Amino acid sequence: MSPARSLRGWSGFRNLRTRMTILYAALFSLALGMTAIAVLMTVGRVAGGGVEQGVEGSASVHQSVLVSLVVISALGLAGVIAGSWILSRSLTRPISDLDRAVQKLKQGEHVQVPVASDDELGRLAASFNAMIGDLRDREARLTHMALHDMESGLPNRLALERLAARHRDGWVILFGLDRFEVVRNAIGYDSMARLVTTLGQRISALADGAPVARIGAGALGVVVHAQTGAEALAFARRLGEAAHTPVKVNGAPVDIAVTAGVAGPTASSDTASPIDRAAIAVEQARRTRRAAALFDPTQYGDPAGNLSLISELMAALHNGEFSLAYQPKYDFRADRITAVEALARWTHPRRGVVPPDLFVGMAEETGHIRPLTEWVIQRALADQRLVAQAGHDIQMSVNVSGRLLTDDAFADGVLAMIGESGARLCIEITETAVMDNPERALGMIERFAAAGVAVSLDDYGSGLSSLAYLKRIPANELKIDKAFVMGMDQSSRDALLVKSTIDLAHGLGLQITAEGVESPTALALLRGMGCDMAQGYLIGRPAPLEALLEQLGGSGADASSAVA
Repeated sequence: MSPARSLRGWSGFRNLRTRMTILYAALFSLALGMTAIAVLMTVGRVAGGGVEQGVEGSASVHQSVLVSLVVISALGLAGVIAGSWILSRSLTRPISDLDRAVQKLKQGEHVQVPVASDDELGRLAASFNAMIGDLRDREARLTHMALHDMESGLPNRLALERLAARHRDGWVILFGLDRFEVVRNAIGYDSMARLVTTLGQRISALADGAPVARIGAGALGVVVHAQTGAEALAFARRLGEAAHTPVKVNGAPVDIAVTAGVAGPTASSDTASPIDRAAIAVEQARRTRRAAALFDPTQYGDPAGNLSLISELMAALHNGEFSLAYQPKYDFRADRITAVEALARWTHPRRGVVPPDLFVGMAEETGHIRPLTEWVIQRALADQRLVAQAGHDIQMSVNVSGRLLTDDAFADGVLAMIGESGARLCIEITETAVMDNPERALGMIERFAAAGVAVSLDDYGSGLSSLAYLKRIPANELKIDKAFVMGMDQSSRDALLVKSTIDLAHGLGLQITAEGVESPTALALLRGMGCDMAQGYLIGRPAPLEALLEQLGGSGADASSAVA
């Protein structure tokens, strides 16, 4: 036999189908041998029973044949058992290797299976190894996508979170791009992505190669090592100043400015993550017009507790937790108190007094400002009737949020309440509230004015005062913001601004009220300038209805007691 034919024969034997065929043939041969033995033994017993006197030679021949067949069958059986064991071992070992590999793959481990043959099991092992390689490559691509921003190619928030978690002494510095949307609209989205990428690379170079991640559309973050918050804040300022250099996009320089927020590691699980706290620090820096700020937990407050207040606010209106406090307004010409401003107060059963700025802001953001305002108006109208029964003609002023100036249903309800009571009510609105939706807001204000409801422009001068809106709003009163009044006796510029505002209001036919009157000097100056009314702690602090009635009924109603 030639070597080639012998090799082909061996290759055929290595085929799984060939090996199984040989095993079945051996088992079949064994079965035939055992059958032959059984037949011969049966024939021998029959022959021995039919002949009483057998020939001893024939008997010994038969006995020798039987012994030989038994020995041959036993050897064949042993050979088949040994061959079956070897064959089964060659079949089960690759399958066991595949089973162990699958179990490890289920646990997240990538393992390779040894390929010991080129039969079906060998090809299966090779295919499994190829699949593992594809899975490893695909997982690497998915991991890269999960840890990088697709637009800029920079690491993303998840990558920065993992980096911050690995460094216990790491401080997160977040850089917020100022005027991000303005710049993006000016240069386009693609150019803005290149600008962010370039800026990230610049900050990374300034931070000794530390990876810079893109946290949001206009925010970049980096983890630095610092011993104290002051050190991290100083480093953030240096990085921010260096990053202000214009970035060239498509050959044209683009001016940029960033605001930095810094947050350090914390052991408490109740606070936000370092990245979130750094983002909050960016907003805190912007509110105070600083280039960089360290996260201030006091200023941040208790958002979790505030969240619970949102759900409790509506119930508090019906549980008697809300009340009204009235701050008097002194009339210079009448020389007495002729009006009050109704202010909502919330006394929480567990938290105590809730600051008005907190619950009013929450009510505006959650849509609860309408039921809160309606409750205040309803309660103020009821208290006004009690004041009238006590013999005092007092006008009630109520603050109305700018979000309600476009709510027709709110206006209908308020006008219906006023029509039923016949009360004297003044609604106070801020000048900036009209600017959000001027046409609808002005239309509603005109409805109130036509129904005989007085309109007051509150906090005049604190926002972007617009003479155009001042001319169009059918207001009855203009209230000067306390920031000017409180500094009037110390600053001639504040005094000049107050005097000019008084003259402007009178020229437009408006009554003028000065807020924040806390000193007799300010009250005297306002009297000399021709101011109509004064409101502030000198006149009276916000107080319950009972205290107001006592002040109106006693000597506190005149000017001398008001300024004492």
